[in-house]
Amino acid sequence: MTTTNYDSAGISQRTTLYAAKDMLKWAKPTMVLEKFGTPKQLPANKSDTIKFRRPRVFSAFTTPLSEGVTPTATAFAYDDVSVSMKQYGMLVEITDKIEDMHEDPVLQDATTQVGENIGRTMEALNWAVIRAGTSVFYANGTARTDVNTPVSLTKLRAAVRYLKQMKAMKITKVLSGSSDFSTRPVEAAYVAVCHTDVESDVRGLAGFTPVAEYGSRQPIAEQEFGSVEEIRFVTSADLSVFADGGGTKAGSGTTMVSTSGTSADVYPIVIMGQDSWGHVALRGKNALAPSIIPVGKLEKSDPLGQRGSVGAKFYHAALILNQTWMTRIEVAATYLS
Repeated sequence: MTTTNYDSAGISQRTTLYAAKDMLKWAKPTMVLEKFGTPKQLPANKSDTIKFRRPRVFSAFTTPLSEGVTPTATAFAYDDVSVSMKQYGMLVEITDKIEDMHEDPVLQDATTQVGENIGRTMEALNWAVIRAGTSVFYANGTARTDVNTPVSLTKLRAAVRYLKQMKAMKITKVLSGSSDFSTRPVEAAYVAVCHTDVESDVRGLAGFTPVAEYGSRQPIAEQEFGSVEEIRFVTSADLSVFADGGGTKAGSGTTMVSTSGTSADVYPIVIMGQDSWGHVALRGKNALAPSIIPVGKLEKSDPLGQRGSVGAKFYHAALILNQTWMTRIEVAATYLS
C-alpha cells in the first residue's frame, strides 16, 4: 500500500472530515455515459448477477380479420439478459503528521478526489462495454487499421440510416441530475458520445448547430456541445481512444492526431438509441460503500493511531442490450497546431 506521508508532493495543512456521501456528488460531474443507458438499481442482499429484461418486438400483422372471428392471441414475452457484477474500490492513506502539521484539508480533499475518481472509473468501465459493440462504420477503408480520415456527414447519415433500419428508437429520456433513479424527458434524437479531440471536426460539418443556438431546446447533458441533423453530440476527455490504431497520420492530405507520430489515433464515436445498453447506475443509498477512518483511531493494526484513510468500494455491471440499436463510427481527429 502506498501511504501519503508528510513529505509527499501536493500535500499541505488544515485537515477536516466531512460526510462520505459527498463522494457521489463529486463522482456525478465526471460521468457522461450513464445518463443514456437503461439504469438498474443495485439489488441488496442478492446474487452477483443482475438481470435486464427487454420486450420482444412484434412483427407486423398483415392478415385481415375474418368477420366475427376473434384473431389468435399474440404472445407477449421478454428476453432476459444477465450480467455478473464486479466490485471495485480504492483507498488513500495519510499519516498523523499530516493531520498535526498541514494546513490544507487533506482528508476532505482526498475524499473529493476519491469521489471524482470513482466517477472516472465508472465512465471507463461503461465505455469499455459500449465501444466494443458489433456494429461499426469506418471513416475510410474497411478496418480500423485503415482509418486516417475525420468524421464526415456521409458516415453520420449512414449510421442513422442503419439505426432506423434496425428500428432503434431515438432517445427521449435520460437520467436526471438528482441522486436517485428518476429520469427526465428530452427532445427525441440519437445521441453520439465521443472524445473531446473529435469536437472540432464535428463543429466543421455542414449543418452543425452549437448548443448556444438551440433557442428553446434544452441540452441533454452539460457536456453536450451541439447537434448535426438527428444526432446530438456529447463529449468527454475520459472516453479513451485506440492510440496509433489507424493508418498513416497524413493519409487524406491533412495531418491527423497520432500518439507515436506515425499512425493515426482512432476515435470511436458511439451513436445510441433508447434502451440500447444497460448498467448498474451509481445512484441511491446502496450505490457506494465509503470508508473514512480519521487519524488517531486506535486499532490493533495501528496501536498509536498514526494513520488515517479514505476510500470507497462499489459494484458495477454494464452490457449492450441490443447490438443493432447502437453503432459506432471509427474516425481520426484532425491535428490542430
